[in-house]
Amino acid sequence: MGFRFLVAGFLILLTVLPTTAWAQVQRVLSGVVRASGTSEALPGATVAVPELGLGATADEQGAYSLRLPEGRHQVVVSFIGYDTQTLTVNLTRNQRQSFQLVSAGNQLQEVVVEGRGSLEQKLQTTQMSVERLTAKEAKLLPALFGEVDILKTLQLKPGVQNGGEGTSGLFVRGGSADQNLVLLDDALVYNPSHLFGLFSVFNPDAVQSVDLYKGGFPAQYGGRLSSVVDVKLRPGNPDKFTTSGGIGLISSRLTVEGPIKKGKGAFLVSGRRTYFDVFTRQINKLNEGQDDYNPIPDYYFYDLNAKANYKLGEKDELFLSGYLGHDVFGFNSQNGFNFDFSWGNAVGALRWNHTFNKRLFLNTTASLTRYEYRISNRLDQFAFNLSSDIRDLTLRSDLDYLPNDQHALKFGVTATAHRFGTGRLQAGSQDGRLSLGSDITYSGAEAALYASDTYKPTEKWQLEYGLRLSGFRSGADQYGGLEPRAAVRYSLTPTVSLKSSYALMYQYVHLVTNSGASLPTDIWYPSRGSVKPQRSQQVAAGISWLLGDGRYLITNEAYYKWAQRQIDFKDGAQLFVNPDLDSEFLFGKGWAYGNEIYLEKKQGRTTGWVGYTLSWTKRQFPAQRGTTGINNGNPFYPTYDRRHNLTVVVLHSLSERVQLTGSFVYTSGQATTLPLGRFVFQDVYGGDVAAVPIYPQRNTYRLAPYHRLDIGVVWKLRPNRWVPESDLTFSVYNAYNRRNPYFVYFDQVKDKQTDEVLSYRARQVSLFPVIPSVTYNFKF
Repeated sequence: MGFRFLVAGFLILLTVLPTTAWAQVQRVLSGVVRASGTSEALPGATVAVPELGLGATADEQGAYSLRLPEGRHQVVVSFIGYDTQTLTVNLTRNQRQSFQLVSAGNQLQEVVVEGRGSLEQKLQTTQMSVERLTAKEAKLLPALFGEVDILKTLQLKPGVQNGGEGTSGLFVRGGSADQNLVLLDDALVYNPSHLFGLFSVFNPDAVQSVDLYKGGFPAQYGGRLSSVVDVKLRPGNPDKFTTSGGIGLISSRLTVEGPIKKGKGAFLVSGRRTYFDVFTRQINKLNEGQDDYNPIPDYYFYDLNAKANYKLGEKDELFLSGYLGHDVFGFNSQNGFNFDFSWGNAVGALRWNHTFNKRLFLNTTASLTRYEYRISNRLDQFAFNLSSDIRDLTLRSDLDYLPNDQHALKFGVTATAHRFGTGRLQAGSQDGRLSLGSDITYSGAEAALYASDTYKPTEKWQLEYGLRLSGFRSGADQYGGLEPRAAVRYSLTPTVSLKSSYALMYQYVHLVTNSGASLPTDIWYPSRGSVKPQRSQQVAAGISWLLGDGRYLITNEAYYKWAQRQIDFKDGAQLFVNPDLDSEFLFGKGWAYGNEIYLEKKQGRTTGWVGYTLSWTKRQFPAQRGTTGINNGNPFYPTYDRRHNLTVVVLHSLSERVQLTGSFVYTSGQATTLPLGRFVFQDVYGGDVAAVPIYPQRNTYRLAPYHRLDIGVVWKLRPNRWVPESDLTFSVYNAYNRRNPYFVYFDQVKDKQTDEVLSYRARQVSLFPVIPSVTYNFKF
């Protein structure tokens, strides 16, 4: 009864909204915020009038609209990575005023990242548990092999855990890696990783910004439980043709952009490729024919990003975005055994943006997504191919309506047609005498309808509430549910805000992965049969302070999340070419809770942030399907549970052309399972003696704590007739050579004379020692 009352209340709030107007005469200030020199739109830029406590955030096209009383006002415009601009405007009528912000990188001696306005906007907004990152910031930080990675930079934010040494996977507030909704210009990306998770698929040269939602999810997002990673590509330079790129230790990049037609549209094409394979093939060729030589596997990846926009008129604009990426791993031995493994994403999105008037906007997007992987083996005359994929066709439409200065309404609908290829097998002999095959596919349809409102009844109170109705169908199986969302902000003082949020989420597609395999074996599987949708709820509360005359922002957030119908596998599960795959699942529950403290500075020669997270994550799978469950049905910590997580990031402008950067990470050790001891086993015939390990409950041990210091220097070269605008980026990964644990194994300690096994000794495997690198970046 209480839930029905809550739903009815949400519907009433969304359909019958107060539209009170100020008694004072109101005027509308509107326009577009762009980057000076490139005229790129700056979505997320803030346009604020601090004296009135009013502000607006630019949309994806950089457009803003702000309702103000008649009279003279001081308007402050800011965006991360750009100098803040202040302008006095005398409003006597509705007025259009656009802004061109200067890149902070052009004036390093004065400011690195000018961000007081953005910090004030963070304080005033209702949305909490959100991190925004620009590619400009990410490029300044030291990186492994000099390869800048957007997702690895997000791991430096509180509440985000990494999956282990060198991986780019995100584990947000106790959620698993497949519970992250990753969007590229509103198109879904299923596997955002290259190189077995070492790097992400997002080329920083093509990325404009990334928003990470850890909780309090707006109603337009759904389909995953733990986070939303919303990536926006740059629109391209509408004024002139430019070429930029970089040459690093393991890859090179090249980006070309320019106008399609002056004042009408622009394009951007950006590509990247590694060249591991160039060196490994030469080494293998030099050693070809040696009997004791084991060839080095070939490996490379490439990705291509493209975006174009074109104005059809004053009120209509088209955007076309695309991504194509592929990883290829191959091993060809000298004895006739060949192994090839490849995986990749293809994404395309066409968006139409229509402006009805200054208060009503429509965005409609059609997108295609495909993720596939393939394994091919050949041994002498026998070969087999195993593959899996998922294909999506999605249509979504979002309507933004600003009836007055107190309300910002958003409505939308989305529909997705899924096609799941869970297992395709082709095997046979080269002469064709033996041949067999199998193809297991499913289809599914997912849809959602949502409405939300951001309501500001007074200067102190601001609310954001919404309702999402989602559903999924696969064959004869149908599922659905209501997903209420709510957030509230109360301004205790002009520099202190209290915030809280609640969100309920459903997840209808699930990642089936064999964690025991040495290579990724990913299968996306629909809700069907006994596999019900996953569900989670999260509540969060926090406080934000502006300190030091607005130069610092400190936030403290506590959260609690509980999830139902979490999925794992029973022992010995058969994952490939299984027509009854849902019989291999076990179902349980999970919960996570913690506290995140975050201090941020975005103004002055020295900027950066400090984040600390104290958290707990647990899972429980009781006895079911003829098994004892997992861990005998007792709760356990998953491998990505970390008690303590500390990150420190510092960026300092040493001079006009030299920037120093550094980051430090400390996390508690990874949970793992190690044997307590061994018992001796010998068969009845007196055969060989075997020592069988005795395992305790799951993940009762912790590896050593993980900590690492990375340092870097960005040196801007003076451009001249022969040298284009360019810089050299020096970085040192793991500067003090910490041997962080990757995994632990046991080897035998034997008597040197009798060869008798005396004991077993634990050995730690580490991946990366200290790694210096240099990257040359250019633009002309």
